[in-house]
Amino acid sequence: MDAYGHVNNTAYLAYLEQARVSMFFDRYDSTFAGGTLVTHHEITYLKPVVYHPEPLRLELWVERIRGASFEVRYDVYDGQTLAATAATTLVTFDFNTNRPRRLSQEERAILAGYTDEPSDPAPAGRHQPAAGERAGQSQDREPAGAGAPQPAPVPGTDR
Repeated sequence: MDAYGHVNNTAYLAYLEQARVSMFFDRYDSTFAGGTLVTHHEITYLKPVVYHPEPLRLELWVERIRGASFEVRYDVYDGQTLAATAATTLVTFDFNTNRPRRLSQEERAILAGYTDEPSDPAPAGRHQPAAGERAGQSQDREPAGAGAPQPAPVPGTDR
């Protein structure tokens, strides 16, 4: 919570990270373990989120896949209200050579499974979940009166 009783803006980065880590690293053996770095974050806050016991819902999808990078997009919902939109650009990286590396075919196949191609065009900046599995993760807000924001752990992670 911040001084105004809202979820602090810094908590959103932790929420995005937990959902992204769960999406890629917790669902697959070692596919992305070769190295991935964040090169850019962007968050647009649309509505302040105040504390209540219901969790936030994050919907994630991959918007762009390039030779050595990809972009993950997020919609953050407070109930049915879109509270924020975000994007993270990630680069696959070889820590032995200290250089970016090209995405492997296996990584491309996994990422392609998370691309968003709705049958009905969504309004710009809005994600329409595809039929079947959703990549979204729920994140709890920090409790009232807590010091620094602490996002709820995503099951199966120690990050």
